Amino acid sequence: MVELNKMDSSISKLDKTFWKDFWHILKPYWLHSEEKRKAWLLFFVIIFLNLFQVFLNVLFTKWYKVFYDALQHFDEKGFWKALLEFSILATLFIVSAVYATYLQQMLQIKWRAWLTSHYINKWVSNKKFYHMQVIEQNTDNPDQRIADDVNAFISQSLGLFLGLMSSVVTFFSFVGMLWIISGPISFNAFHIKITIPAYMVWAAIIYAVAGTYITAKIGKPLVKLNFDQQMFEANFRFALIRIRENSESVALLNAEEKEHQNLMDTFRYVFQNYWQIMVRQKMLGWFTSGYNQIAIIFPILVAAPRFFAKKIQLGDVMQIASAFGQVQSSLSFIVNSYASIAAWYSVVDRLRTFEKNIKAIENSQRQSKITILPSQDGLTIEHLSIKIPYSEKFIVKNLNLNIDKKEHTIIMGPSGVGKSTLIRAIAGIWPFGEGTIKLPQNHMFLPQKPYFPYGSLREILLYPSTDGKAVTNEYLEELLNMVGLSYLSKDLNTKNLWSQLLSPGEQQSLNIARVLLHSPDWLFMDESTSALNEEKEFHLYNLILEKLENLTIVSVAHRKSLEVFHEKKLILKEDSSYEIVKVNKVSG
Repeated sequence: MVELNKMDSSISKLDKTFWKDFWHILKPYWLHSEEKRKAWLLFFVIIFLNLFQVFLNVLFTKWYKVFYDALQHFDEKGFWKALLEFSILATLFIVSAVYATYLQQMLQIKWRAWLTSHYINKWVSNKKFYHMQVIEQNTDNPDQRIADDVNAFISQSLGLFLGLMSSVVTFFSFVGMLWIISGPISFNAFHIKITIPAYMVWAAIIYAVAGTYITAKIGKPLVKLNFDQQMFEANFRFALIRIRENSESVALLNAEEKEHQNLMDTFRYVFQNYWQIMVRQKMLGWFTSGYNQIAIIFPILVAAPRFFAKKIQLGDVMQIASAFGQVQSSLSFIVNSYASIAAWYSVVDRLRTFEKNIKAIENSQRQSKITILPSQDGLTIEHLSIKIPYSEKFIVKNLNLNIDKKEHTIIMGPSGVGKSTLIRAIAGIWPFGEGTIKLPQNHMFLPQKPYFPYGSLREILLYPSTDGKAVTNEYLEELLNMVGLSYLSKDLNTKNLWSQLLSPGEQQSLNIARVLLHSPDWLFMDESTSALNEEKEFHLYNLILEKLENLTIVSVAHRKSLEVFHEKKLILKEDSSYEIVKVNKVSG
């Protein structure tokens, strides 16, 4: 599984296109969605509240001088007045902070709901969820990208943008104040007197620039490590899900020890990569913690000589310390946020590789030379050649086949010759090859392994229809009885993982009940009764032919006993050739 992710790692290095891809992810919601006006309004309100908090911090810094000067001069009246001012400022700050967080979370969930729907639509439309496994295998765990990465992208993007904006505004709001109150510093160097005006401003800038450079050097590997961690975590979850989905097979094979070994082999990547993240974050933590602790005392130490020389008062010292802290903190945004930036970068990287792979699939679909056209009569296949992807091997060459209505046809041949792939090509989900397929309307494809979503038996029978209000439970019970599953009638409205509770034969019988309910005119069966004994198989074939008078069946099968239900036989051969022969149809 790890090998399939080489493209992700290579794309993560293409920094030249990063911002273009980032904008491509942002643009749909903010410029084209139906929610864009509300989103922008909410966004501007959040920005206003964050800027208001910066303004309050400016007032707090000015308050420091008044409060500490009152303490220094034992001014009790000034002390209580300052406390009242603080109470007002603190109340305003609390209210603005609470609503800024609340509205930011509101914007996040609205944006996430829209973007999740957007990506789900991209993933499931035109069978791309299937083609992502066949055509473009470089996207690991697309489900994780939609479920986790979209959420992380939105929350981290908003948090980092607002943090950066506040830092920029904070810098310009406090640098002027610090310039005025810090005063000059003079010293002799090589018998030359040097005076630096507003030396605290320069000290803050030099301190922050040096800290940012060192932080970037230490933290740079975190970008790749975080990217890989997301991938390894998703791979591990996928491996766990695979065991749950195939629990019966694993249990019957007594493969617990092997699966434990496989899971721990997969988890080893999670462990080793996370250990590297821990080591790198420890190194970063040593530096940033020391950097921030020194920043608390640094301005006071630098201002102390002027204080003890009685050139400034205690309130000035505290105001300098506060203003220096704000300027230094705003300039140290990258230092304090580097771990978050690294995590955000990896999330954007994963989403943009997802986007690129979706686009690659769309290009492959457009370039497919297999043309699917609607047909009002029978199924017509003209000059169809089907290839195995990324090779020159053909499954079948220049297939010409015409199937009239009610001319039931069986497709046979050795195992692995490509019978199921031919069905995929007819369904329009196999793009490798060329030719024309004229497919009748009102058709239905039945795979060998039925798909049952989590839900009730009623929902499974109605699937994929979204409207089944007109179908009564009595009618569904009748269908279950027809296919020999009457004992399931009592569970029609019981939600469960029926794909695990029912045997393969029961699942295939339930699938036939689904066919009777949906009443297609054309039914393509890809070994859809292979788990049943011949007696039950005969019964179900007779049943659907009896109940669906306009039905035409195209079957993929290995059992020769099924030939009696068909009039034509298509035989695929291992050398990519084929043969079409007539067979006698025997009515049940």
